[in-house]
Amino acid sequence: MSSKDVLENESSRAPQRIRLPLQFRKIQVKSTERLGSNFIRLIFAGAELEGFSSPGFDDHIKLFFPDAGSGEIRLPTVGPNGPVWPEGPKPVMRDYTPRYFHSDTQTLAIDFALHEAGPATAWALAAQPGDWLGIGGPRGSSIISSDFDFHLLVGDETAVPAICRRLEELPSTARAIALIEVDNPGDEISLSSSAQLELIWCYRKGVAAGTSTILKDTLANLQLPEGEGYTWIACETKMARAMRSHLVKERNMNSKWIKAAGYWQLGAAGADSAED
Repeated sequence: MSSKDVLENESSRAPQRIRLPLQFRKIQVKSTERLGSNFIRLIFAGAELEGFSSPGFDDHIKLFFPDAGSGEIRLPTVGPNGPVWPEGPKPVMRDYTPRYFHSDTQTLAIDFALHEAGPATAWALAAQPGDWLGIGGPRGSSIISSDFDFHLLVGDETAVPAICRRLEELPSTARAIALIEVDNPGDEISLSSSAQLELIWCYRKGVAAGTSTILKDTLANLQLPEGEGYTWIACETKMARAMRSHLVKERNMNSKWIKAAGYWQLGAAGADSAED
């Protein structure tokens, strides 16, 4: 392949970045559903979902949880330089990936991994139809081409919604490999894809999340297909960075086609995600 062909190929595969207007909404729980032993799906509805959009499989929205005492949902307004908060304490906030949004029914699904006993998990477990939640965003999306020789998706429970979305959107001509860390086989959930999928579940077997090396070890021993692949990694921050480093330094993979996101940080509750 000539250098011109390489440049044209890289250009066609470059992520398409979409900027979305920032908006804050109040939405209402419509139904709840347990997925396996370690996930719960909440379906939300509400008039304020009109115009909601989440085109990217790993989009983030900010969830604003009700005050534990009053039940009030405090949301900022949109100012010229971003969110403007009213006086008073800010609510508990966490980033989550929209599992899906159906514009015809104005329903939004969010899946919660239950491996940590934080305020988001506690709220999701107790949520009932009619309960309210605040959301903001997504502020933007990154659309990744399916035109790679293979797609490598690696993550723990927190990455499952994004991995599921990506697998569902890949065409039948695509080849995908998914490595997903959970505690035990009972935590597996159903995944669907038209792509040629190799699915590998990795089990911590009681080891605390964020301290097991099973995901990194499985990746290190994985035989990758020939050609150029796009890799997406999301899990505990240090683990995500270690796996990215392994792929670049020891597998000689193109760093342009690797996204590694720290969806959470061991010992730092509520830490914002970090990306490399």
